[in-house]
Amino acid sequence: MLRQPQKKRSLKQNLMLASSTAFVAGIIDVVGLLAFLAFTSNVTGHVANLAKNILQQDIRDILIFGFWLLMFMLGSFVSSFVVRSLKHISTYRAHSVPIIIEIIVLLFVALYGNNFYNETQNERRIVIAALLFAMGLQNGLVSNISGGLIKSTHLTGLFTDLGGELADWIHPRTEDTQIVKNKIYVRVTILTFFIFGGLVGGYFFNLYEFKVLYFVPVILLTILYYDMLPVLYHKIYQLFYPTKRKLSKTE
Repeated sequence: MLRQPQKKRSLKQNLMLASSTAFVAGIIDVVGLLAFLAFTSNVTGHVANLAKNILQQDIRDILIFGFWLLMFMLGSFVSSFVVRSLKHISTYRAHSVPIIIEIIVLLFVALYGNNFYNETQNERRIVIAALLFAMGLQNGLVSNISGGLIKSTHLTGLFTDLGGELADWIHPRTEDTQIVKNKIYVRVTILTFFIFGGLVGGYFFNLYEFKVLYFVPVILLTILYYDMLPVLYHKIYQLFYPTKRKLSKTE
């Protein structure tokens, strides 16, 4: 999921990346809504609230919503900067570091929410900012990996793209319908797993509250280790069958 660059990615790799990251985004969004009455996987509502508070000249809320928007953008900035800085060394390393940062941020929120959170306004604002930063990281990363095809938190744009692609698919003048169909598969997968993640997040938050956030890093770790499986298999094979490998080289 993380090793292949944009132009060499298969449909299966894109579907796996889309489903796993959209599932995470759905959980985070619903947990943020239930815990803090705020959306934490996208900024559309926050932009509307910012505009409303500018009209009302509410300086405090203008600064708060502006800070939240900045944190989402900062997450995307950090993700893109890291990928650009490390891509010449290793594509996998460049794509895995933003996920590791996201895991750290989400573990911080889970630990703080379970052990220290006292439901004060300042705490609420900081935790929302941390979750928006994590989602900005994720959204920037998957968009970078897929060449803009996957945006795991941006459902407004998803429905826009899906509508256009459905029109292309059924239009008689469309020449290569398979490419369009592959894009539709990715869009529908994102939507399905975002909703599924929201249902799972909401159900388990009602049972375990912030403890549900301990589960999210496990999903992200599976993304990291999925690409490591072939490497691990190769090393194990070398360990148990070194002679066969040498013979195959001489042959």
